[in-house]
Amino acid sequence: MRIARLLTSNGPVAGSYKDGTLYADDGVYEVGVDGRLLPPCEPSALYCVGRNYATTLEQMEYEQPEEPDFFIKPTASLIAHDQPIPYPTWTDELTYAGELVAVIDERCRNLTPDEAPDVVRGYTIMNDVDALDQVGRTARKAFDGSAPLGPWIETDVEPTNLTMETYVGGEKRQESNTELMLFNPYEVISHLSKRFTLRPGDCIAFGSPKNPGLVESGETVEITYDGVGTLINTVSDASFP
Repeated sequence: MRIARLLTSNGPVAGSYKDGTLYADDGVYEVGVDGRLLPPCEPSALYCVGRNYATTLEQMEYEQPEEPDFFIKPTASLIAHDQPIPYPTWTDELTYAGELVAVIDERCRNLTPDEAPDVVRGYTIMNDVDALDQVGRTARKAFDGSAPLGPWIETDVEPTNLTMETYVGGEKRQESNTELMLFNPYEVISHLSKRFTLRPGDCIAFGSPKNPGLVESGETVEITYDGVGTLINTVSDASFP
């Protein structure tokens, strides 16, 4: 099942999604007519794992971590599927990273990897937008609009063997499989749960394979994870709304 959220004239609604239609408790809504998609959950935080593919370590000349290496994006970084990615005026090196994301379904902590699947609502996609010429992860990755998320949550998917592709301006830039992660999704969820109380709606992004090239204003980034969907956003010079 796919779960989505829609911004309507009367406020946000949530429900199951199929073929452009949202089925909520209070009615049926057509996406693009009755409202636009929102990020599919409301996290208290977005936990993002880096250095989780050998190809990324090679590209960035990083050491291989002994345990999941993570950082946090604030909720202010969220934008939805089909919303413009703002190109900040203070960077000249904006890039992308197509990442699989688990959405937590219940308050939990101190999980084992075997317990992790039971607390996941489903999976969605994030573009980890990154201003490479800034100093430090927070400055590079935690600004407004740096976390496009969506388009929905897919509840029926096994995350450990998913093919992914990223296209920028129609050119394939990424291609990999989640089986190549250094730490699989359940190991990552367990690791983070020993450090943070995870809450319903929280997002855990599992990292991205190497991502050659930058993005320019006007280019569209399309990130697909088989079995989940495709997240599409276009880079814009417009300021964040």
